[in-house]
Amino acid sequence: MDEALLKEKEERLSSLLEQLGSVVVAYSGGVDSSLLSYYARKVLGGRARIVIAVSPSLAQEELVAARAQAEAFQWDLIEIRTGEVDKPEYRRNDALRCYFCKSTLFEDLEKLSRELACDHIAYGANQDDLGDFRPGHKAARERRVKSPLQECGLSKEEIRALARRAGLPSWDRPQAACLSSRFQTHEPISVELLSRVERAEQYLHALGFRQLRVRHHGDLARIELDCHELPRLSSDRELMSRVAAELKKLGYRYVVLDLEGYRRGGANVLAKPGSAAQADTSEGGEERGRRSS
Repeated sequence: MDEALLKEKEERLSSLLEQLGSVVVAYSGGVDSSLLSYYARKVLGGRARIVIAVSPSLAQEELVAARAQAEAFQWDLIEIRTGEVDKPEYRRNDALRCYFCKSTLFEDLEKLSRELACDHIAYGANQDDLGDFRPGHKAARERRVKSPLQECGLSKEEIRALARRAGLPSWDRPQAACLSSRFQTHEPISVELLSRVERAEQYLHALGFRQLRVRHHGDLARIELDCHELPRLSSDRELMSRVAAELKKLGYRYVVLDLEGYRRGGANVLAKPGSAAQADTSEGGEERGRRSS
């Protein structure tokens, strides 16, 4: 990593934030929005208001960690409840789901920014996001939401490096995304199904697995684990039986372990090649603004 270039980007970030004057930061607890929150508070103090959106699509484990980090850094975290899951455009889960999610979030943040007399809204998009299909970015552009990390050209690797130096607990957190990303495009989403996926992943986390997804395919749950963690489950017949039994209690009829392991956008591996569903790679980063680490 080029230290001189990283220092230059860091200084550019501070300068951009100072120019904003006051800002509402969409925070999720992921490393991107965490770093943005850290520098916003460092540069602007109380003129930077850190806000997290709470909804059924945000895993409770992620919310608890986000709260703890905000408290440790005295960010005076503001929590708002967003209703994207109540909207039919979101629940139908087409390729623009993230657009409707972000539109709801930014609309709510616009109202809050007026109440708080803040001049701008910012979220944690980074340089690497430019290469992905991210419908949420369209919503940000429409509402003129700022993306300081991206404007500075900060990559994910550089963001993690700065976050580590800042002492942010999220610096090495596994990449996260909202619970809706576990559903194949066009498979309808409901609060009940989001809760089922969340409880399944909570169970696996409790067993010590770190980077994982439970992909929802109707009555089938497909488990993705980091390639380094796969052998622990695949080689232990008794553990596999326990995991299968637990997920069946949650409502799944079939439980399978994906031998390719965890990968971004993995919900759509069953889609036909070249389909709109397969083209939706929205899971990476912090698409929720959240989460959307």
